[in-house]
Amino acid sequence: MKTEAALGKGMLKSGSVIGLYAVLIIFLLISIFPFYWMFVGSTNETGKMFTNPPTLSFGSQLLVNLQNLNESIGIYRVLFNSLFVSLVYVVLALLVCSLAAYALSKFNFRGRNLIFTVFMLSMMIPYQALVIPQFRLMAELNLLNTYFALIVPQLCYPFAIFLMRQNFLSFPTALMEAGRIDGAGELRTLISIVLPSMKPALAATAIYLFMMQWNNFLWPLMATYTNDMFTFPVALSSLVGFSTIDYGQVMVGITIATIPIIVFFLALQKHFVAGMLGSAVK
Repeated sequence: MKTEAALGKGMLKSGSVIGLYAVLIIFLLISIFPFYWMFVGSTNETGKMFTNPPTLSFGSQLLVNLQNLNESIGIYRVLFNSLFVSLVYVVLALLVCSLAAYALSKFNFRGRNLIFTVFMLSMMIPYQALVIPQFRLMAELNLLNTYFALIVPQLCYPFAIFLMRQNFLSFPTALMEAGRIDGAGELRTLISIVLPSMKPALAATAIYLFMMQWNNFLWPLMATYTNDMFTFPVALSSLVGFSTIDYGQVMVGITIATIPIIVFFLALQKHFVAGMLGSAVK
């Protein structure tokens, strides 16, 4: 009887596991299907995307769509603009936000909590309310349609400061004191001791900042006015006409725009499971 009961429990457990995996596979297919349809659409003509039943097989129009897209928006220049702006922005924003978060978490000075509160309250201001002052400032400085205008106005990003500050608060002050006793200054303590242990936080912040800047549409739309300075979202929006839309070009553009985000995430994902204090203790 015990053997039969154990066998029954084992079969029930196996059935539960199979059912769980079946549900996960269904949700996986639902999540992946839009990307698959995007890839299929980039290889087919526009007319085949709206057939009944829909076309789910890859076509032979990928190079044609890519050539048409390049003729329409200059895809290589647009790709360079977006990559350059996003990568430079991530590096500079991480530097600025890390320094601000380090000061707000590890230095005791009058008004520290007030400054941090102001940063948090600024997150409640709609971004649309900040665009006009930024535009007027860049216009008065004659910096519109430049990389400076695309990168600098948003370097001090409140959410990134908040995220880094919370991680700095969990870092043991004793390790910093040990570095100071050995003669390290504040900047060297930050670079050599603190930041190497903040790789998970830096990776998470970098991915968030990269995605935010890569997908940014409103500010580049206002700050640029020539085709050679357009970023990907602005250039892709120009493909949507009033009468006709070449969805083959649009799908190729969206596919190309998706690849850098996936690559950037895969390059940094390993740091999410790294120990917070692994390199410092080592």
